[in-house]
Amino acid sequence: MAIEVIGTLHDRYDEILTERALGLIEQLHREYDGRRQSLLDRRTGRIAAIAAGADLGFLPETKDIRDDPEWRVAPPAPGLVDRRVEITGPTDRKMTINALNSGAKVWLADQEDANTPTWENVVGGQLNLKDAITRQIDFSTETKSYALKPDEELATIVVRPRGWHLPEKHILVDGEPVSGSLVDFALYFAACGQLQLDRGQGPYFYLPKMESHLEARLWNDVFVTAQEALGIPRGTIRATCLIETYPAAFEMEEFLYELREHSAGLNAGRWDYMFSVIKTHRDRGVEFQLPDRNSVTMTVPFMRAYTELLVRTCHKRGAHAIGGMAAFIPSKDPAVNEQAFAKVQADKTREAGDGFDGSWVAHPGMVETCRAVFDAVLGDKPNQLDKLREDVNVTAEQLLDVAATPGEVTEAGLRNNISVALQYLAAWLEGTGAVGIFNLMEDAATAEISRSQIWQWRKNGVVLDTGETVTTELVERLADEEINALPDSLRYQSARALFLQVALADTYVDFLTIPAYDRFG
Repeated sequence: MAIEVIGTLHDRYDEILTERALGLIEQLHREYDGRRQSLLDRRTGRIAAIAAGADLGFLPETKDIRDDPEWRVAPPAPGLVDRRVEITGPTDRKMTINALNSGAKVWLADQEDANTPTWENVVGGQLNLKDAITRQIDFSTETKSYALKPDEELATIVVRPRGWHLPEKHILVDGEPVSGSLVDFALYFAACGQLQLDRGQGPYFYLPKMESHLEARLWNDVFVTAQEALGIPRGTIRATCLIETYPAAFEMEEFLYELREHSAGLNAGRWDYMFSVIKTHRDRGVEFQLPDRNSVTMTVPFMRAYTELLVRTCHKRGAHAIGGMAAFIPSKDPAVNEQAFAKVQADKTREAGDGFDGSWVAHPGMVETCRAVFDAVLGDKPNQLDKLREDVNVTAEQLLDVAATPGEVTEAGLRNNISVALQYLAAWLEGTGAVGIFNLMEDAATAEISRSQIWQWRKNGVVLDTGETVTTELVERLADEEINALPDSLRYQSARALFLQVALADTYVDFLTIPAYDRFG
């Protein structure tokens, strides 16, 4: 049985769903989906071993890779030499223009956590990327028009496909859904890879949620096959790996090694990392219990170890180290802005001082703040690859020292998690994956940490600062109270059902986006 597209074919979809693109998806699925499924099963086995008492650690079988002083990743590709500010956001038409015009060096064009994978978003986002590259994009409202600045002022596009765990049910091979990762990658690579090369850049990617260097090896093999299939020189693709799962923190060098001819570095993904800390050790009691999420800063011991190791690892191998997200959205309240900008500036100052080559923001209004901090450190240099951080020597014990995290679990923290998750999921189910909530740009990662903390606190019978124990009944009551405090409370009933499903289930749901995706046709 050949590849089938069962999603509705809207205007211009034939420009993306070409015979070339679909042929590549079919080829990649047939060659690699078995490995993908086996690697997902391997994740489950690791969780079981940790539940039985095993600990994460640096892999003895790859020690030779870590100890070999000679190997390096490929030199930075055109458009990725200077990455001092990167902006993230979904690939809707308005965001595409605003992100490219923002003054950031790189735009993470997000098909993953900031995107709801409706069929229209999956294919429509690819059309927006193609139109941006060919300068055929514009956008207008009743009061404002948006258009691209000159090419030399635009950010470099780096596409983030979905993670290995997510399917794309609108494209089938032999009657089975294909990998969302392979769909997002192949559609962009087929439509825009050569277009980007013609502009003097290339097809660049951010790779999310990997838990093993074997998953990075799978991506590298996909890249090799795709380049051969479409006649594009090997090594043209470049990819930055997000180190946003707990197991990945122990395999940073191995990630770079597996992708070395295609590697563009590593990024520190804060919220997903915290989510993974809970998920990985969900059956280990209070040893890996986190306090209120907003109190877990990047300076607590286990997070500090993670970021310092990332810079040391990247620069040892000639790779870029990209810092974490500044999710703040500028407000109309000057007092709120003053406090928030000060926090962002302090966070970026720490990153630049530690040797990061750049960092993320979620809103164009934060680009200048981030850039000013890195400008002060970099000057005319494009990066800090020469800052080797040989003073850093992080141990497995330091990465695992979650117990040293200060803070408490409060009713206010519980309510915040509930409200953020409900508001985000309501928007997600309506087709929007990046949502401004309480002056922060929230995406699936923050919804994941919110519901995972609630699951952990309930399982561990945590007592709040009010003296109440976190129970199913308490969470359900507070959910109703938070919904009733929101305008148009009827809008949140579907989100409430999904939230309670993933926050209160006896068996932990690995990703909330899987049952959420099942709710779409």
